[in-house]
Formats: sequence, C-alpha cells, structure tokens
Amino acid sequence: MTTATSNTQPQAPSGLRGVVVGDTKISYVDGERGELVYRGIDIHDLANNATFEEVAYLLWFGALPSAANLAAFSADLGKRRALPDRLIKILREIPDTATPMDVLRTTVSAMALFDRNAKDISAEANLEKAKLLTAVFPTILASFYRLSEGDEPLPPKPELSTAANFLYMFTGKEADPQAARLLDAALVLHADHGMNASTFASMVTAATLADMYGAITSAVATLKGPLHGGANEGVIANLMEIGTPDAIEGWVAAKLAKHEKIMGFGHAVYKTNDPRALDLKRIAKEAGERAGSTKWVDMTERMEKAVWDQRKLYANVDLYSASVYYTLGIPPTYFTPVFAMSRITGWCAHLIEQYANNKLIRPGEHYVGPRGVKYIPLAQRSADIPV
Repeated sequence: MTTATSNTQPQAPSGLRGVVVGDTKISYVDGERGELVYRGIDIHDLANNATFEEVAYLLWFGALPSAANLAAFSADLGKRRALPDRLIKILREIPDTATPMDVLRTTVSAMALFDRNAKDISAEANLEKAKLLTAVFPTILASFYRLSEGDEPLPPKPELSTAANFLYMFTGKEADPQAARLLDAALVLHADHGMNASTFASMVTAATLADMYGAITSAVATLKGPLHGGANEGVIANLMEIGTPDAIEGWVAAKLAKHEKIMGFGHAVYKTNDPRALDLKRIAKEAGERAGSTKWVDMTERMEKAVWDQRKLYANVDLYSASVYYTLGIPPTYFTPVFAMSRITGWCAHLIEQYANNKLIRPGEHYVGPRGVKYIPLAQRSADIPV
C-alpha cells in the first residue's frame, strides 16, 4: 500500500507576524499589555530617569553603569565623534538634494573602506565598531545638514552629551539643558524595540558573517521606508497639510473614508497603547511649552482623539515624536535620521548578540507558482508571449 504525497506546504503568516526568530536578552515587547523593557527595565523608568549614554551601556553590557563607568563610557564616546577628513570629503561631494537617510546609509558603507579592522567580527572588534558608529551618527547628520545649508561643519564637543552635542553641531548654538534633556529622553525611547524590520534586516546580513558596517547599512536602508522609520516625517506633513486644529476631524474622516493610512497610528505588535507614545506625548508638551507654542502638540493630541473616536486606533511612537523633533528645530527630513541616531545602539546590541551565537538565517517559502511547465525551444515560442 502506498501513501499519497501532498504538495501542501507550511504557510507563514502574512508579514511573518507571530513568527519567533530567536532568543534575545536585549529587549522585550508585550503587544497585548503595551509594555516595553530594555534588559528587564521598564521603558517608562528609563525615559524618566536615564540618559541615552546609560541606555547604550545597558543594551551593550547588560546592566546599568556605575557613576565611574558611565563617566568613562561617555568620555569614550565623546573622543570618537570627529569624522576623518576622508569622510567629510565624501559628504562635500554628495549633492545637497540627497536625502539625509541616503547620506547616512552611504557614509556608513564608506566607513568600512577606511577601517583596517572592518572584517574583524570578534566581540572586541564589534564593540569598538558599536562605539564608533554611535559616536559618529550625530556628526554625519549635523555635518551634512550644515554643508547643505552652505555652512561649514562644526567640530564636536566631546564634553557634551550625545543629545546636547548633536543640537550644538546641528544648529551652531549650544542647546539649553531642557532642550538637550528632551531630545535625550526621545533618544532613550527609540533605542531598541525587539525584532523590528531594521533590526531583523541587520541580523540577516550579519548571519552571513558580513561585517558590522554591512549589517548596519542594511538596517539604515530598511529604516528609511515610510512603513518603518519614515512615518514620523509623514505625521508632520499631515499636520502642515491640515493647517488648523478645526480642520482635523474632517481631514481624518476623509482619509478614513478613502481607506488611506494615517501615519502615526496602529502598530504591527501593540494591541493597546504604545508605551513610547505615552512618554513622547509628555515630552512633546514640555517641548512646546519651552518653545512658547504648543500648536503642534495640541494638533497632534486632537488628531489622536479624532482617530480614536472614528476608528479606535492607538497612537504609535511616530505620532508625538514628530512634534518633539519639529519643536526642537529639527527639519522633517531629519526625523528618521535622528531615529537612527538612537536605534544604532539597539542594532549594535542585537548584532553583538547575533555574532556571538551565529547561525545563517535561511527561512523557507511557500511556493504558489505553476508546476510541471515544459521547456519550449526558442524557435517554437509564440511572438505574443509577455516579457
């Protein structure tokens, strides 16, 4: 007796939703309860109390630093911020019409050309690369911004925090402590978020034993997409299009009637409030009060209510981060790059973890094409076969 075989193949859920790709000790997202933790510490505690440098240390080393360790770690990052002349020269050659995310992707890739240890993927070498990449991301962005505005890049100030130094290099003026702290808290909230698209892309690249620069280039390219990091730029564009608070409800109704996506709402994982959005809402209000105008956060809050009333969608991390960045004087095209300026720490943490216990990531697929098709010799093929 023979048993019939079946062509039925296992099917993965759309977008790999719910598929677990591996173990991690770095961060955990509970979409049902609206919780996010870094190394076991609740994101709200970190956003309210920790600095970005503390969080980077936590993600890479597994515990919060002592005061002495934090001082040494911050100084180590500070001394790595300056870009070599060769990279500045590349930035000068990039047309000022290029998007900042493209510039970041290209510069990260170019960094591998000038690092004699680029191919070294040992734990020690990767930690050095993590520090360097985290240190220079703000410098790359600020330098290109100033060049595109017709100004010369400013040398970094190693004694400043990552947030304060970025605002200084970007604007040409030292930021007041409140502005620096608001950006610092936003960076804490964006530092990591489980197995998101850009993190997964970087790990797939690293799993082939490609170097860390290649893996981070993959991450930056993935984050650029409007369904991932680019959504916060869409939020501020929507608010500018609406123009006035009284037009929000009608604008939302028209969008929903056309079944169009409204940036800043809904999430692939969270089924309730995105915990980061709750903290960013507070930060956005503080930023508006500091700037003397709460227009953008007020409009954002009204949009949040309108979308909830009409469709019961929760705000995600992008909704309020848009008004935070814009109120701090950061142009919309730099919203996603600033996101990357934070997320580089999480990417590097996952890559260090991946390299330490590497296995090639090679999923299967569900084939839905034809079977049994015969080869037709070239002379016998019809002229109307589609190309």
